[in-house]
Amino acid sequence: MKKYQKLLMAIISGLLLWATWPVRGVAPLIFIALVPLLYIEERISKGEKGHVFWLSFVTFLLWNVLTTWWVWNATPAAILAWILNSLFMCTVFWVFHFTKMKLCNNQWGNFLLIPYWMAFEFLHYYWAAKWPWLSLGNVFSTATTWVQWYSVTGVAGGTLWILLVNILINNISIPQSKKTLKWNVAIVILLLALPIIGSKIAYSQYEEKGQDTEVIVIQQNCDPWNEQFDPDTYDNVVRKNVELAEKLASPQTRFVVSSESAIEEGIWLDRINEVRAFDIIGKFTEKHPNCCFVIGGFSYDWVPQGMEDDFPARQIGNSNRYYYAYNSAWLIDTLNVQHRNKSKLTPAVEAIPEWMGFLKHFSLTVGIARGTLKSDPYPHNMSFGEHQVGVPICYESAFGGYVSEFAKKGADLLFVITNDGWWGDTPGYKQHFEFSKLRAIENRRCIARSANTGRSGFFNQKGDVIQSTEYWKEDVIKATLKANTEKTFYSKHGDYLYRIAMWMTFGLLLATMALTLFGRKPNP
Repeated sequence: MKKYQKLLMAIISGLLLWATWPVRGVAPLIFIALVPLLYIEERISKGEKGHVFWLSFVTFLLWNVLTTWWVWNATPAAILAWILNSLFMCTVFWVFHFTKMKLCNNQWGNFLLIPYWMAFEFLHYYWAAKWPWLSLGNVFSTATTWVQWYSVTGVAGGTLWILLVNILINNISIPQSKKTLKWNVAIVILLLALPIIGSKIAYSQYEEKGQDTEVIVIQQNCDPWNEQFDPDTYDNVVRKNVELAEKLASPQTRFVVSSESAIEEGIWLDRINEVRAFDIIGKFTEKHPNCCFVIGGFSYDWVPQGMEDDFPARQIGNSNRYYYAYNSAWLIDTLNVQHRNKSKLTPAVEAIPEWMGFLKHFSLTVGIARGTLKSDPYPHNMSFGEHQVGVPICYESAFGGYVSEFAKKGADLLFVITNDGWWGDTPGYKQHFEFSKLRAIENRRCIARSANTGRSGFFNQKGDVIQSTEYWKEDVIKATLKANTEKTFYSKHGDYLYRIAMWMTFGLLLATMALTLFGRKPNP
């Protein structure tokens, strides 16, 4: 195979990965998207000239740029994100190739890609450059009737399925006997059909569980670049939320859910009684005592003495006073005010790595958020009456294992609050909306999603969209959701498949290093 042919195959893989992605993609293409790249790797591993690292970089750079180009609308750091994530991906693919050459340079060696890739996706949940947006299993957010078994495996199960099918299809192209070929084809057909058939049966038979609970969702539709973060409009934004809620509020309404950062007044935790927004919302809850308000807002707290060197600590001018800034979710009722702080911070926008300390007091956005926010180490629920609710904030809703912690700790409803207006009318807010379908299936929890603008809506426990709003339209919607307290296998055990892949990867790396040091050649 000539060089240009290998390059063409790498480009085809990148285009296929892009062509599968929500919301306009064709999900079934994911089962062949990696085949051209695997075919190149197979030829190179058999002695043909070529650079697996750079060819795979072409594939993954195309996928990253074409799928997440819209990140540029929020931050110029998008360029760095595309390049870094592509380098991470092609490094994983090259390490797989190297391990295969050392351990098992035949068709069985292709399966070594599975633990490596899944371990990489798992790392993307925790390290500083966290970016689970392109986890392969996310592709089925537009085909939720195929993956009802995510309540057992989570997104990791989808990634495993995709990698298995791609590898098996690629292996069919390797010279083999007719009998072996027939068996391989049969296995591919079964591996494709059985999960889909089983899922569709589960979808048709599943009955939602839990107590009927009336929830209102507000889409306030403020322009985050101009209107929402203007000090002159702080109170107006909160009043707009209350006015919209009044349109649909009834004696049966239990929750009103508004968006991330809807309160921009700045909430000092030691002066909560002075927050004007809480007074405005308090008048609503006094009028509707059976209802509470869930809303997002930035909050601040003083840094304890002796903790001034903590990386998220911010100095006030040239004084000796330091404070923390948080992205928070608030629950307000007639009796008290509760809050939780965002844990999964958006890289480069809300979190600057410590090794980039020179950017500590700056932001890679257009100056709205500055420096690194302080985060909570773990998620926790907020309570109202008999309900425990989990409130993932924006980016957190892309982390399946993280969201499952709310359900594991007793949340019977999930409320996603977000501000998707930064990206404009692009695939970004649409992809973000789709991920809530997967969180609903994984935990069998109904979800109410409020976006400042973008798309707000309700999801049932099967991942169906019950009701949704339109982009760039002020709106308020209401639905009766089932508040389920039963825990799924995934809610109880989280990303166990990813953890298994991490241990397998650790063993493979040790074996590869050992064989490299001792110079043993693999038995083909």
